[in-house]
Amino acid sequence: MARISVITAFPGLIRDFVSASVLGRGIASGKLEVSVTDIRDHSSGAYRQIDDYAFGGGGMLLMPGPLESALDAVAPRGDRFVACPTPQGVPLHQELVEDLHKASLAKRLVIVCGHYEGIDERFVERYVDVEFSIGDFVLTGGELPAVALIDAISRLVKGVVGKERAVEDDSFYSGMLDCPHYTRPADFNGALVPDVLLGGDHAAIDSFRKEEAARRTISRRPDMIARAGIMPYLRKGAYVILLHHPVRDRNGRKSTTAITGLDLHDISRACKTYGVKKYFVVTPLAPQREMVKKIARHWVDGYGAEFNPDRKEAMKLVKTCPSLAGALDWIEEREKARPFTIATTARQTDCGKNWTCVKRQMLELSRPLVFLFGTGSGLHGDILSGSSVVMNPISGGSKDYNHLSVRSAVGIVLDRFFGFR
Repeated sequence: MARISVITAFPGLIRDFVSASVLGRGIASGKLEVSVTDIRDHSSGAYRQIDDYAFGGGGMLLMPGPLESALDAVAPRGDRFVACPTPQGVPLHQELVEDLHKASLAKRLVIVCGHYEGIDERFVERYVDVEFSIGDFVLTGGELPAVALIDAISRLVKGVVGKERAVEDDSFYSGMLDCPHYTRPADFNGALVPDVLLGGDHAAIDSFRKEEAARRTISRRPDMIARAGIMPYLRKGAYVILLHHPVRDRNGRKSTTAITGLDLHDISRACKTYGVKKYFVVTPLAPQREMVKKIARHWVDGYGAEFNPDRKEAMKLVKTCPSLAGALDWIEEREKARPFTIATTARQTDCGKNWTCVKRQMLELSRPLVFLFGTGSGLHGDILSGSSVVMNPISGGSKDYNHLSVRSAVGIVLDRFFGFR
């Protein structure tokens, strides 16, 4: 059960909010516990003073003594996680809400609401685990951010929201904005509900909603695309091709490289993890292709399949091909659309694009997406010039060292495009 306590100078604001609607039902059912503590109950003196003037001027602050007393009364130090709404805090986002929900399951989540000019900094430094903000504006107190956080957490508590799928489809939960929704009447003063929603074809409806969610996110919140997993929103499949020819040798000449078992195992597992449809290994050398098939058979049909079923599922994605053109033709035949090829490189090029721009572009396409990775010293210039787009190199903390293994590069790229949570 999620346990949340609020420490505030205005307990009525919190109690009224949490007693209504979904929150109220969740509390009544025992799935969620929300308690409210009045700071004034822990003040001293006849006037129940909880605030005083700030040293150096600047208005009234909540005093640390009553807050400390209230906090200790709510939960002992080892059984609490303390959050405080403040304009200086980290912006509240879905992932932080999920972390705070987990905190409310393991310990008691205590939200301390500031007021006036805020809270004595000594209390914050000593007791507060996280400060959060709901926007770049100033409120009279922390009560509104507190109830916003409680409401957001309540949607993650199993059974509080009637349909769990409704939570998963919400804006931000999947990293994308939600699609538009419609209800009766189908014709509202000449504004019509889209025909696809009236037809009863659930697959078409699901496709429509994903396309609309992607379109809305691109137009309204393009910044969200960078951290969203976009695989469910693609109209066609995604593929990985590892080229062993044509690639560059150390002198930049066209070359052919040998296949390694590590590349087969590690890249196939990455592809399976992120939902890639097929992992092509391209080499013109027939003995090399036969070696790949032999290794794959061991894990798919042989003893390896029984020994490690998870590896079997990954190795089933592996397919060999003598040429890049042949692999692209195979994909086109099955997807009924010409592939959009995304070349990767460790070298800066004049035509390189940032991966976030490529990611937005991919959402607007109705073509299968193919990531091209090179072995040796990277993809040959012929491949780069013939690709739909070339991505800028993966950059790290070192300006003059960029020598990732191709296995590492594949994992990073797939996570950037398809990873979430």
